[in-house]
Amino acid sequence: MADPLTFKNRTMTDRPPLRPLSRLLRPAFSVLAVAMLAGCGVMYGPGTRTVQIERTEHGIPHITAATYEGLAFGTAYAYAQDNVCLLAQHLVTVRGERSQYFGPTATGLLGLRTLPNAQIDLFIRSHMDDAALARANAMVGSAAQAAIRGYVAGYNRYLQDTGPARLPAECRGAAWVTPMTEADLARVTEQSMVLGGVAALADAILAAAPPKAGTTGSGAPAGVTAQQAVAELARYSIGQRGDEGGELGSNGWAFGRNATPDGAGLLLGNPHFPWIGINRFWQMHQTMPGYVDVMGATTGGSPVVTIGFNHDVAWTHTVSTGKRFTLYELKLDPADPTIYIVDGQRRKMVAWTVSVPVAAGAPPIQRTLYSTQWGPLVVLPPAGLTWSATTAYAIADANTLNVRSLEAWMAMNRARSVQELRNAMDKQAIPWVNTIAADRAGNAMYADLSVVPDVSAAMLKRCAPSPRAAALFAAAGLPILDGSRADCAWNRDAEATVPGLIPAGRMPLLITPDWVQNSNDSYWLSNPSLGSPAGISPLVGLTGTPQRLRTRSALMAIARRLAGTDGLRGNRMGIDEVRGVILADHNLAGYLVVNDLLAACVAAGSNLAPESREGCGALAQWDRTSTAESRGAPLFREFWRKAKDIPGVWRVPFDAAKPVETPAGLNMTDAKVSAAVFKALADAVGIVKAAGYPVDVALGQAQYRDVRGQRVAIHGGDEFEGVLNKVESQGQPQLEAGGYRINYGSSYIQAVTFDARGPVAYGLLTYGQSSNPESPYAYDQLPLFSARQWVQLPFHREDVSAQRVGAALVLNY
Repeated sequence: MADPLTFKNRTMTDRPPLRPLSRLLRPAFSVLAVAMLAGCGVMYGPGTRTVQIERTEHGIPHITAATYEGLAFGTAYAYAQDNVCLLAQHLVTVRGERSQYFGPTATGLLGLRTLPNAQIDLFIRSHMDDAALARANAMVGSAAQAAIRGYVAGYNRYLQDTGPARLPAECRGAAWVTPMTEADLARVTEQSMVLGGVAALADAILAAAPPKAGTTGSGAPAGVTAQQAVAELARYSIGQRGDEGGELGSNGWAFGRNATPDGAGLLLGNPHFPWIGINRFWQMHQTMPGYVDVMGATTGGSPVVTIGFNHDVAWTHTVSTGKRFTLYELKLDPADPTIYIVDGQRRKMVAWTVSVPVAAGAPPIQRTLYSTQWGPLVVLPPAGLTWSATTAYAIADANTLNVRSLEAWMAMNRARSVQELRNAMDKQAIPWVNTIAADRAGNAMYADLSVVPDVSAAMLKRCAPSPRAAALFAAAGLPILDGSRADCAWNRDAEATVPGLIPAGRMPLLITPDWVQNSNDSYWLSNPSLGSPAGISPLVGLTGTPQRLRTRSALMAIARRLAGTDGLRGNRMGIDEVRGVILADHNLAGYLVVNDLLAACVAAGSNLAPESREGCGALAQWDRTSTAESRGAPLFREFWRKAKDIPGVWRVPFDAAKPVETPAGLNMTDAKVSAAVFKALADAVGIVKAAGYPVDVALGQAQYRDVRGQRVAIHGGDEFEGVLNKVESQGQPQLEAGGYRINYGSSYIQAVTFDARGPVAYGLLTYGQSSNPESPYAYDQLPLFSARQWVQLPFHREDVSAQRVGAALVLNY
């Protein structure tokens, strides 16, 4: 028998020991009662190799098995029922076979980025190391290994049971739908882990080539500005902050006993994730009687709940500001740009050629890539980072070969308090997210225990290879270290579980009976009244810097609620209140600037251009929200999209002593700013009209989706508007004919508190369980989201039995 994996005096094996009797006497499944499932007579106990899948309203699967292998088997089978084509295509992606099946010039998704298939394949084939992944996975515990086996077997069983002719139209009979292997699943996990590192810079890695012989290379472009560097990094969804959106985001709030009406903890999870691709969320409920009972959501290829709740604790994640990589500036031998110098020693780069097969009969696509002891080479020319005769850059990714995350989430699924949830993250495995949580005892937690290179502020300064490199970090959050010095390797703290990463004891953590929040800024203002820890590496996040409008909106909304000044009853945050607040669609940018704009409109009078005057009239009637009914909301969005970047646009500049209130107002007393603002307004009027809408069009008329012949209005705003309920049309630079094509934003939303029975949970999955347009579960929850109608999630055994839709599916594995 394999050695169990130890977690803080508890052991985890595939068939775990039963918990004490006091833990079993709950309204949920009980091993003591041998878990007879209502209506089907399936028994669960040690040695049973049966899994049951029940579905409740909106296709939520409730999966029950006696082992982790069985749970994962049922999870993969149920996921394939809803998303088989999506997962099958993603397997093509992680195998580096997109060019072969879909053509090299067609495009696909690599994380958040749309790239040509040839580039995706070249990156995948250059990065994935099956032997290294297999060695790493061999080190995880038996429970995680069982889950991996089970997930692969469950997906393959679905393919076998369904057959190629009965798959959804998108992949029916397709040659690219083939069984999954454990190596495939390892690649799926690896690709997810490196989303914020090498995968985000895939095409920049592929573009790295040495200067031609006899040349000095391009060098750094002259006059590269901080704004150019920021814009370049924004293309890759990395950098200091992303006011334009496009990066993975979220809102996470947790309230403790001092802030809730009944003293129980309360959690809000509002991830902002893609509505397309493998990173779509999918709801599920997993039960291993007497050991695991967890409900929530996960993404494709994951055998565990990654955001959710159990009997005692609820949690969510928000993408953190932590850096997942550093760049290293290399000093090269002028006689040979493939030789770099470390501590005076010449070292030869490793060059290898990657080959990508395409259609039969066509020659493969090939690319020669280069790597160093720090990692592969990378070029970002608009940011001034090129490969010249004397200088080059390499990237070191902290999440490469991070196979630990599965075990961390498995432990989180079984946690009984926020403290146990925090302990589950000791392995330094959570790749790129904060964790916000609340438990039934009334504790709230904010923790950034994600994977971050161990580089202190002093080391960042000491190892800066040039003033320009230091300026790039200050302006764009891009850490660059001196690759010519071995002592600029990441620090190896004895307390770290993984050498080179910042140990948990030096990462931000706050457990409180009050409240915490995060909307993708740093740990600084998790709860402003409680302060923030000192000595945190700047690679984790910065303090004293301007916050994104969504963070400010969250802090304002929470403060109003707890002060009782938001028009709702009382001064506590309960589950009804939090559901109302998060979907109220207040547009903070509008509140901050429109009054000044309208005053300037009045002052300008007849001197205004007709388009600007028309825009002033429409915004004078706007209610400063992004509800579907809000007339003028699209006009404001297009105006602020242009006006927000005008130099000197704010009337009140940022004040670190007032980070929630500032910056604010429009600086309309400055003639240049005023002229630029009115031009932005005139341009916005033109954009709305060119799209075929009246200037004061209501948001729901321009932001909608057709679902089975019904037009469903979508409320919510873009990142730069400061609307908590963020929805975006990525890849669409402005309003166009046909409206905003929403493909990103609020996805799986959950609000969870606790009563005497356990969790009381409400949720929504905006786009539904299935990516198959033929499925009844494709976008079936979007009308509920549009109407702000939450679904009460059936967690307890009797609720699942009462709400089950159709017969249970029982599988042997």
